[in-house]
Amino acid sequence: MGQALPVLAIVLLPVAQAVVDLLSNIRGQPAGSNPTHDDIKAAEERATKAHEAKAELQRQLDKGIQPVVMPSAADLEDAKHRIEYQDGVYHFAVAGVAGSGKSSLINALRGLRNSDAGAAATGITETTLRVGRFPDSDPKNPFVWYDIPGAGTLQIPDWQFTATDVAILRNARLFNIPCYIVRSKADVHVQNVMRDMPGYESDDEEQDARSREARAALECSARKHFVDATRQNVQDNLRAADLPEQRVYIVSNSTMLSATKGNITTRTAKKIIDEFEFLQDLLGDAYRRRGGATKAEAEGSSTTVV
Repeated sequence: MGQALPVLAIVLLPVAQAVVDLLSNIRGQPAGSNPTHDDIKAAEERATKAHEAKAELQRQLDKGIQPVVMPSAADLEDAKHRIEYQDGVYHFAVAGVAGSGKSSLINALRGLRNSDAGAAATGITETTLRVGRFPDSDPKNPFVWYDIPGAGTLQIPDWQFTATDVAILRNARLFNIPCYIVRSKADVHVQNVMRDMPGYESDDEEQDARSREARAALECSARKHFVDATRQNVQDNLRAADLPEQRVYIVSNSTMLSATKGNITTRTAKKIIDEFEFLQDLLGDAYRRRGGATKAEAEGSSTTVV
């Protein structure tokens, strides 16, 4: 209940102000005179607009959209101190609901496996309880990755956007922060799609040549189905949230690790979806925002930019 009081104060303020304005107009009239028709009409219009604003705010709250609070200069400085912000370093935050693969993606982008020393903790349940700060594993890369605690649990089969996702996208646009939609764990989802397709028999890789060929064709079909459905799903979610169209990058954490380290085998190449494009856009946008490093300069980094 206590948390609702500030919201109520904000909502009711315009209505109260309209009443104050009306009283002020009345008190400003000469003794014995009455407020004019125009005075009353203007006050009623202000009250109507205030009620409409209140109703709109309530509709947004019902959808899980919280009022935007603009941080002060002191708030920004405090945030920089808490996250150990450094000038000249590129800061990347990975956020989303619990269980969406944030920590594994950060590890892959840093060129680490989940089991490597210094990797972000991963697990079936949400293991990120506070913002984690992870410098890139290569000291030559001026990158810091932030693992943001998840909100709720991802248990929705068709990957509907949550209020958290929508809030992140809206606020990123508000503060002019580049934001990327990433669907991770693609390999896991493709396997799940394949298991439900006609013709699937087993995960046994010890098969004859014909069976392996049939399995490869089935996996290719499952991958296309998953990619197409995911891209359409994201656009539907964006429209439902009244957000502009935006690309979704579909990646597998294991394949992303190979792309980051520049270690692509023939087998890995067959599983690549958007890994290279994601790296190119993510790092390219970061360099351009700083005005700076060219592609040639970036090639000195162990992180692949193509």
